[in-house]
Amino acid sequence: MKIFHILIVITVRYKNRIRASYITSFIKGIMMKAPLILCFLAISFFMQGDMDEQKCLYLGIAIFLSVVIQAAFEHITNVLQSATGYMVFADMRMRLGDHLRKLPMGYFTEGNMGKISAVLSTDMVFIEENCMGVLSELVSFMISQALMVVMMFFMDIRLGILALIITAAFIVVGNLMLKTTLDHSVIKQEGSESLTEEVLDFAEGIAIIKSFNMLGERSRKLTDEFEKSCRDNIGFERAYSPWSRALYLTFGIGTSLMLALAGILYGNGEISDVYMVGMVLFLFDLFVAIKSYYGQMARLTVTSASLDRIEEVFAAEELKDEGKERVPSENKGSEKDIEIEYENVSFGYSEKEVLHDVSFKMKSGEMTALVGPSGGGKSTVASLLARFWDVRTGAVKVRGVDIRENALGDLMDHISMVFQRVYLFQDTVYNNISIGRPEATREEVEEAAKKARCYDFIMQLPNGFDTVIGEGGASLSGGEKQRISIARCILKDAPIVILDEATASVDADNERAIQEAISELCRDKTLLVIAHRLKTIRSADQILVIKEGRIVEQGDHGTLMEQNGTYAHMVSLQAS
Repeated sequence: MKIFHILIVITVRYKNRIRASYITSFIKGIMMKAPLILCFLAISFFMQGDMDEQKCLYLGIAIFLSVVIQAAFEHITNVLQSATGYMVFADMRMRLGDHLRKLPMGYFTEGNMGKISAVLSTDMVFIEENCMGVLSELVSFMISQALMVVMMFFMDIRLGILALIITAAFIVVGNLMLKTTLDHSVIKQEGSESLTEEVLDFAEGIAIIKSFNMLGERSRKLTDEFEKSCRDNIGFERAYSPWSRALYLTFGIGTSLMLALAGILYGNGEISDVYMVGMVLFLFDLFVAIKSYYGQMARLTVTSASLDRIEEVFAAEELKDEGKERVPSENKGSEKDIEIEYENVSFGYSEKEVLHDVSFKMKSGEMTALVGPSGGGKSTVASLLARFWDVRTGAVKVRGVDIRENALGDLMDHISMVFQRVYLFQDTVYNNISIGRPEATREEVEEAAKKARCYDFIMQLPNGFDTVIGEGGASLSGGEKQRISIARCILKDAPIVILDEATASVDADNERAIQEAISELCRDKTLLVIAHRLKTIRSADQILVIKEGRIVEQGDHGTLMEQNGTYAHMVSLQAS
């Protein structure tokens, strides 16, 4: 019943359809046993010599109608319940996507990708394909079993009492089976998550694995996960099988006891010939419903574990998006030309603090470059501006307003980001660019592509802008993917640009084209650059040297070179 309740809750706007399906299942459950009961009446009429042509016709029509009504209500139940299951989980996938969009980036870097993949590819699929349709069957089984017990009471109170006792035995065995399988279902689902994580890790790192000849080592780890998953599944079956056998034994023993008691009562003349024949007629169908009920309920143990994992993903804390303010058109503070301000910002992942009391300002239309040793906090500084995380203390302000006071969607409309690692969707080139501004015209998309220096190579593709590229942009070179990502940002035309230096990992042939594309992107924009090649940021209006989470030097290129500190040392190392 707990699982029933949870499934009703998650159906949200479809819950009335599910509730209605219980009514149709109730009618279907009655109709399932109606032919048997009508057959019993027909036999009793024949044995008592009361059967006539009219009764035979009526009983035949009634049996035919009961079968037709059962089929009709089964179809209605499937439409109301099974079909609803697919609609429910279609909505849930959309809600999950919206939820994931609002999570801090840290959630995706803390080993949760396997969990997300398992929820989407295993848990939701299992529930929508196996569980939603089972609910109606369970209701029908309960009704059918109740009718069978009532029939036994109708025939003889002692038969009814024995039927109740055997039904109680089924409940005890069934619940013990459910408790055992529920414990193993959790282990089984956790193993599925771990296996998914390892498969994703292996697939994503296959190039590195091959280049360092680690196929044996990494394959061994993947094989171990498959073997563990196999053991978990076999363990589930081994835990389930004894109780399944116990359920069948209860069925066999219970059926035998019912027949034995009926035989004794008949031998003593305490039940009639008609009831004895009826007992034989009902015998092998007497406990089928409750046996099938617990057979199907075993699926719900996996469903319970799946629901727990789905709930766990939805329970992950979102970045608070309580801001109602729009990003102002001009600075609300006293310094009108300041676009961005970091004010005593401290931040850490989990318990470890990685930024310590960072403060600086960025003027409108100027370039600020972040440089420093790897792991010093450059990317973290840039990520806080885009609200991938929220600061622990202090504030990041855009035009004088703390970005936490802005609606997250409005803030992102004012920021474009270009990273070294570009991801393109398995879609047309046109759609990959138009993500920057979906309402843009085709002419605007093509103009953005020209400014990003990618128009020419796009037109050489088999279908031009309508060419479908592989997932992640697998069919394009690194430089081509980078220029398409820049075209997105040019189309978006946001006033603030975060740039993780895009030419750091491309060949010389692509570097010039990308630099020209970046120049188009950054024209009249406020630019925050994470710099790797120091020669590319010599013209920056402001250079911040970040080391161990602190700004240790600040100024333009000339000023920092005169100081002969960390920045000057880095420049000399790259020059050599």
